[in-house]
Amino acid sequence: MQRGTALECCLRVLTLRDHSEGELRKKLSGKGYEEGEIEAAVVRMKELGYLDDLRFARSFASSALRNGKGVGPRLKLELSRRGVAGSIVSQVLEELAQEYSEAELLAQLMERRYPGFDAASATDKEKRRIVGYLQRKGFSLGAIFRELKAQED
Repeated sequence: MQRGTALECCLRVLTLRDHSEGELRKKLSGKGYEEGEIEAAVVRMKELGYLDDLRFARSFASSALRNGKGVGPRLKLELSRRGVAGSIVSQVLEELAQEYSEAELLAQLMERRYPGFDAASATDKEKRRIVGYLQRKGFSLGAIFRELKAQED
């Protein structure tokens, strides 16, 4: 259901939070706007600087890293799902890899998610549950095992 022009809809949507170009196009299409009107609105938003996939990807990725929502492959998948181009995703992940260490992020998430976890006294079942959780977040198996080994020592 349309309420005003596609440009007005873009402004309302982008007022709430930053979106990728793909997300914005999908929202406008879902509201029934014509392809030509969507294209014109997206171009205008880019000209005004309200729509920038690189800015969106940096913001989304750094927030996800800080909050333990995902790293590496998981983050790449989430950004791709949101319609961010592969070249932008690669660039952002390279930048953030220099800023954030996987080992530090893993240790922080372990402390926040499992306070008081003692790897030395944990059962195999508890360890498997934690390893599975961390893998779903995108951490590499090697980094997870290094962290568990460090906690055991």
